[in-house]
Amino acid sequence: MSPDVQIKGIREGLLVSVGSGDWLEAEQSLLTELGRQKDFLKGARLILDVDEHEINAASMGRLRDQMSEHGLSLWGVLSRSPLTERSAQAMGLATQIHHAEPEPEEVVDEEPAEGSVEANALLVRKTLRSGYNLSHSGHVSVIGDVNPGAQIIAGGNVVVWGRLRGLVHAGAAGDEGAVVCAMDLAPTQLRIAGHIAIPPTERGEPRPEIAFVKDGEVVAEEWNVGGQVPAIEG
Repeated sequence: MSPDVQIKGIREGLLVSVGSGDWLEAEQSLLTELGRQKDFLKGARLILDVDEHEINAASMGRLRDQMSEHGLSLWGVLSRSPLTERSAQAMGLATQIHHAEPEPEEVVDEEPAEGSVEANALLVRKTLRSGYNLSHSGHVSVIGDVNPGAQIIAGGNVVVWGRLRGLVHAGAAGDEGAVVCAMDLAPTQLRIAGHIAIPPTERGEPRPEIAFVKDGEVVAEEWNVGGQVPAIEG
């Protein structure tokens, strides 16, 4: 990710923040990063935080059109510039989001014993709410829900004994054998290693599902929870 562009999950969707400096350079960094991650971001509601950058209505319209060319939808713009705020409001974009304090980011980065991902598993017994970011080098198992706006990045498998509605990246270090399991699998975004899932246009009744990489694509199948379960240790 570009150091000038940061993306994180919040309650309303994905917050994309750009750095300070010249707006034309910041805009180019933004469009480059969005283009690089367009498959991962596709379908998400994007809120752009431009801080003090001043953007007139014409430039704002051009930016929205360029994002649309990447298949991305701009939902809101946050700024400390009155001009930028007026430009966003004139286009019908949201200019405010909730200001509730998110849960703290939790980063667990111990090295697995003897290189074993299984030896470095993490068990979380609570619901991960919007704004909670969990990063772990091994497997992650959650007893609870993962709400929209929450994020899990794991070096191994991710198992959720509840509803998975947030962002999840399993096998983040490149393990294409990693899986994602949930009692109700409907994440905002799902990635395994370098592969990104394409969400279905329609969903049936919620059911336990397991997602994995097959023939270079992320697929999801019914998960028989009474059968074999991926190796997750608490």
